[in-house]
Amino acid sequence: MKTRNQIEDKYKWDLTILCPSDEEFYKAIDKIKDWTLKFKQFENKLKDKETILQYLKLDEEFEKFISPYSLYAHLKQNEILSDNSRNEMVETLSQRFNEFSIETSFISSELHLLSDKILDDIIRDERFKDYDRTFMTIKKEKKHMLSKEEEKLLSGMNFLSGFSSNMEKLADVDLDYGEIEDSKGKKHKLNQSNYALYMRGQDRTLRKNAMTNLHQTFGNHINLLANNYICDVKQNCYFAKVRKYDSAIVASLFNEEVSKKVYQSLIDNIQKNLKVLFKYFELKKKALKLKDFYIYDSMAMVGKAQSKNYTFDQAIEIIKKAVSPLGEEYVALIQRAKDERWIDVFPNKDKSSGAFETGIYDYHPYVMTNFEGDLDSVFTLAHELGHAMHTYFSNKSQPREKSDYTIFLAEIASTTNEILLINYLLKQAKSSQEKIYLYNKLFDEVKGSIFRQTMFAEFEEKVHSSYEKGGPLTKDKLCDLYYELNKKYFGKTKLIKEIKYEWARIPHFFNAFYVYKYATGMICAITFVNKILSGEKNALDDYFRFLSAGCSSDPINILRNSNCDLEKEETFISCFDYLKNILNDWKDLQGD
Repeated sequence: MKTRNQIEDKYKWDLTILCPSDEEFYKAIDKIKDWTLKFKQFENKLKDKETILQYLKLDEEFEKFISPYSLYAHLKQNEILSDNSRNEMVETLSQRFNEFSIETSFISSELHLLSDKILDDIIRDERFKDYDRTFMTIKKEKKHMLSKEEEKLLSGMNFLSGFSSNMEKLADVDLDYGEIEDSKGKKHKLNQSNYALYMRGQDRTLRKNAMTNLHQTFGNHINLLANNYICDVKQNCYFAKVRKYDSAIVASLFNEEVSKKVYQSLIDNIQKNLKVLFKYFELKKKALKLKDFYIYDSMAMVGKAQSKNYTFDQAIEIIKKAVSPLGEEYVALIQRAKDERWIDVFPNKDKSSGAFETGIYDYHPYVMTNFEGDLDSVFTLAHELGHAMHTYFSNKSQPREKSDYTIFLAEIASTTNEILLINYLLKQAKSSQEKIYLYNKLFDEVKGSIFRQTMFAEFEEKVHSSYEKGGPLTKDKLCDLYYELNKKYFGKTKLIKEIKYEWARIPHFFNAFYVYKYATGMICAITFVNKILSGEKNALDDYFRFLSAGCSSDPINILRNSNCDLEKEETFISCFDYLKNILNDWKDLQGD
């Protein structure tokens, strides 16, 4: 693998617009102490509109000052994870921010002590129009805030994220998943990175052994893993109770401005449409020519893709053609992302794995990929560029305070790009086997993002609810619950007993009530694409209204204003009708 300095500059993101050098970075963050003193001048004074307005202007100046340096450090670290100097930058920044957070924790407390009368006056005042959402949120949060001293204590408790770190270090560093045999008796090293590769492959013995061994490895440590997760659940429930929320799920959804009705509606509607998933499994079983269908067959690829590699330039051109239904400006921005070096393209030694997009106000977005030249790399690039376009249009259209869209909305634009890419490639497909491959690829994403994540969401809700109702949590209860949910969501698919341990390897469970957003995100993306490609009146305007909304309203209202209402069953019906039509096309291609 190439080292970082062997990659051509045109394939690396340009961080100089954020910060010219590491030396400048350290000079900048040394000034955080000076900024802290400026903020401290407001302590015990945030009681009237004029003083509050002065504070808000200072806060905006500080964010404008520090954000590029913060982003610079984190992006530099991801370039070479083993570089100690880069890790020191991030750690130093984290320490400075932690100190800043503790010293300025009084701000939140004082603002939440404002009377409703003053808050309403601020919300109506034209000078605060960019901040009205902020103060609406403060008004709603008031009853959940603690005293100034208690809030200061809580602000320093970031060490409680250790439960997640415990699990990741065990899973990614300490656990040895051993070797597994394929159908010919050849041994293969198993780890979390190559697990998905084996599961997508055509060797059924290898698939079975990969799934069995991986999950049994977690099962061998289930006492530790269960206790670690149970502690995290107890923490979630405790802090929800301390802050006077009805439950941990209500606390989490409150922060996203989403009602429990949306969460439950998702679970209810997915369960009504499980037959769509079961039909997919039937088609896959037939394509694989199997007499029975096990859970370790559910990820196997079927059909046949064009066996070709793509250059990065070719990938960009394909993506531009795929997203052309979104208009010339959108296509031109994809080209800008390439030309202006928004993207860090290729893997290099010790570069962070996977892909992500990030951005800050006043600057273009940044995208990291590890482009390998296969079709999956093209899809990953399209996905991350979807995030980038969402960031770009929200920043362009909204003031700073309303530009940062919530996590609830974050996966919609990225998935929209992927579905547009699927549709484009289907039109270009030259054989039925190539179309089946693409249909399977889409439904593998549907299975993973809609059905599987909803199963995870149901698991989380039941675990937290059980504890809050006074029920003891044990490893056996967690494993039994997870196994029963698999039975429900996989229907006639045959399970293996080791699947009961799978919950223990899902890192997102340590970010409670997060995963359901993947499901709602894909449902919304399918809804938008279906309307756009069918030529529905105003569909494109609706989509750009969504892309440009930032956090100017609550996320459900943003979607509703874009004609994608997650509180209406019609949205789910439309999504699943689209998927049913694809399955019918697949069935026709495959024949009886």
